[in-house]
Amino acid sequence: MSDSSCVGFIPSLSLSLSIRYGLVWICTTLVFVLSSLGNCATYLVKKRTDSEAPWVFDVNYINLAASLIYGYAIIVPVAFYFSLRYMGSRADLLRFWCLWGYSLFIFVPTTLPLLIPVEFLRWVIILLAGGASSCFVALNLRSYLEASNDLTAVVAAAFGLQMVLSIFVKVWFFP
Repeated sequence: MSDSSCVGFIPSLSLSLSIRYGLVWICTTLVFVLSSLGNCATYLVKKRTDSEAPWVFDVNYINLAASLIYGYAIIVPVAFYFSLRYMGSRADLLRFWCLWGYSLFIFVPTTLPLLIPVEFLRWVIILLAGGASSCFVALNLRSYLEASNDLTAVVAAAFGLQMVLSIFVKVWFFP
C-alpha cells in the first residue's frame, strides 16, 4: 500500500476530519437528490403520458434512497475490507468508507440531466456516471493489491457493484 490516500486526489498519510465527513455529506446529498428528482421524474413521465391523471408524491423514495445509498456506502466497503484482509492486504476500513463515499459524488450532478425525457440519453448519462464511479473505485483499489490474480477479481467485483448501483438508480428512481 502506498503512503498516499486511497482517494487519489488527496495525498496525505492520515485522513483529516473534514475528508472523513465526505461519506456522510455526499450520501445525504445523494439521498435527497435521488428522492426529490426521482419524484420529479415520475411527475414528468406521468404528465407526459396522461395529463389528466392525478400524480401523487411517493414518500417511499426517501426510504429507499436512504436504505440503498447508506447501506451500499457502509456494507460494500466493509465487505471489501474483510475480503482484502483475508487476502493478506493491509486495507484500512476508514479509507474504504472514504473511497466509496467519494465515488458516489458523480451521481449527485448527473441526476439533474436524468430529468430529460429522452430514454436513450438517460441511459447514456447513467452508464457514463456509473463507469466513472466504477473506474474511480477500481483504480484506487490497486494500491491495496500486490498479486495480479487478486487484482483482477477484486477490481472486477468493485467495478461490477458500482455499475449495478448505477443501473438500479436509473431503473428505480428515473423510470
